[in-house]
Amino acid sequence: MVSQVVALAEPLCGAEGMELVYVEFLREPVGRVLRIYIDKPEGVRVEDCEWVSRQLGDILDVELADVGPYNLEISSPGLDRPLWRARDYDRFKGHSARIRTREPMEGQQNFQGILMGVEAGEVTLQERGTGKTRVIALHQIARARLVEG
Repeated sequence: MVSQVVALAEPLCGAEGMELVYVEFLREPVGRVLRIYIDKPEGVRVEDCEWVSRQLGDILDVELADVGPYNLEISSPGLDRPLWRARDYDRFKGHSARIRTREPMEGQQNFQGILMGVEAGEVTLQERGTGKTRVIALHQIARARLVEG
């Protein structure tokens, strides 16, 4: 479902000068939530979120009619911006990030450090504290976000 939403939301956001940052479909205590993060160079305003919600909501009502009930949330990525695509790891090279892998690497699934970029489908992260360099395959990353300092 996420790939369908991306295919529908990306052109809509692009036409308005916005970037589709991340899409997630989760089961939460309030029910199922389709959360979409958008951004633009001058920052996202409440009006931008409302516009995308109205426009995309109408499209999704038609295209995903068989999905069942869910809550649509549109938001800016904030300080803990999700890293989703390979280009995100290069774009935010030099920034601090937290990465959780799908499976343990050397007994560990959570890593935090400075992004050193991505090459050939692998993210390089210089770990905070130890200075150790980790190379993590993109397909092994379950979740990644920017973090402060």
